[in-house]
Parts: sequence; structure tokens; C-alpha cells
Amino acid sequence: MSLPHEDATELFKGRHFNHEIITLCVRWYVTYKLSYRDLTEMMAERHVDMTHTTIMRWVQLYIPEFAKRWQRHARSVGGSWRCDETYIRIKGR
Repeated sequence: MSLPHEDATELFKGRHFNHEIITLCVRWYVTYKLSYRDLTEMMAERHVDMTHTTIMRWVQLYIPEFAKRWQRHARSVGGSWRCDETYIRIKGR
């Protein structure tokens, strides 16, 4: 999720890390089933040192804000749903 520059500067104001690193960690945590420690190791491979609790705080802080911003762009699914039915014969029934 990329944010316009003015939104990014306001949302991430006062943070030690760049907003791109924060967004990347939060997105990877949500998209792929990675632990905070896995993300810490992945960032260390990119020469970014941080603790797993830092990422945990980012997830808790930014997920609600990202979800709110995503809702502006999400399309509704619609009111009609269809489901296929499957019958399985068990002991002749």
C-alpha cells in the first residue's frame, strides 16, 4: 500500500524508521504468515536493525489506519451469493 507523500509524512511523523520500512513490515506480516522474529531477521538481512516488539507495535498501530484507508478504495462484492451443493452417499443414504 503506497500513501501519497503528504499522508505518509503525517501518519509516520516522529518515527525512527522510514515509512517505507514500516509499511513493508506491516504488509508482510499481514499478507504472509510471518512472525515478528521472522520479519526482524528479514530486515537484518537488509541491514536494518530492529527488535520484534517494534514490528508488533507497528502492526497494532497501523493496521486499523491502513484498513480505514483501504475501505475508501475497496469495491463492494454485491448482494447475490451462490453456493454449489454436493451430496455424499454414506452407507447407502
